[in-house]
Amino acid sequence: MAATSVLLLLVTLLPPQGLTAHQDSGIVNGEKTKNNSKRYMVSVQERNKETRKEEHICGGFLVSDNFVMTAAHCYTSGVQLTVVFGVHNIQKWEHSAHRIGVKSYYINDYDLETHKNDIMLLELKTPTPRRSSVKPIPVPKKDLHIKAGAICNVAGWGATETNGFANAELLDVNVAVVDRGDCQRTWRRAIPTSMICAGGTADDNGFCQGDSGGPLVCGGIAVGVVSFNDADYCNQSRAPNVYTNISTYLPWIKKY
Repeated sequence: MAATSVLLLLVTLLPPQGLTAHQDSGIVNGEKTKNNSKRYMVSVQERNKETRKEEHICGGFLVSDNFVMTAAHCYTSGVQLTVVFGVHNIQKWEHSAHRIGVKSYYINDYDLETHKNDIMLLELKTPTPRRSSVKPIPVPKKDLHIKAGAICNVAGWGATETNGFANAELLDVNVAVVDRGDCQRTWRRAIPTSMICAGGTADDNGFCQGDSGGPLVCGGIAVGVVSFNDADYCNQSRAPNVYTNISTYLPWIKKY
């Protein structure tokens, strides 16, 4: 596994007071996604030691024929991951589904405590197949500022409520980007420019347990990676959901 540092704005991340960040997340107040409408979505899976079956652990998204982007906290040292493309229902092996193993894992100095640098690239053992159900999504080409109030979209197979069960079918929901200053005041901690806040408050649209690593999509571009939310309050969130800001990692991404 390669680890590469990126020069980021130096911000001290203080532990939240009264709020606990939680990872492993899914979709709240979402609707079933139309088949083939999100062809970049992938299910990141690992083998259950007891059942010896591959199980969904995180979302991810195809950014090229050879690479999937997801969250760094989805990786456990020594565990071999695979990714499944072209799937809408993760409990059924659909005719469009295709599984590929991961060749290499690239993580950028991820900090488990602060969630800083919660981004990972998975290099695939073989390129993705040329199918109508599989298509990469573009990422920003330059540093991008998403204005507060912008409406974006997040998708996943996770729970629809706190302590709920993962959803078999892919769901998605629109979320509004939250001003970073407002996000910091709610979380009572610094939220650096390497993070984006969106959803999770007001109408409670956002993510919950079961689908970290999925993309925040604005204007057809993947701008964020699902990172963390307010623990134990998915559908009655007290703080905005937080995503890794992809555009701040472009120098690191371009190395691969």
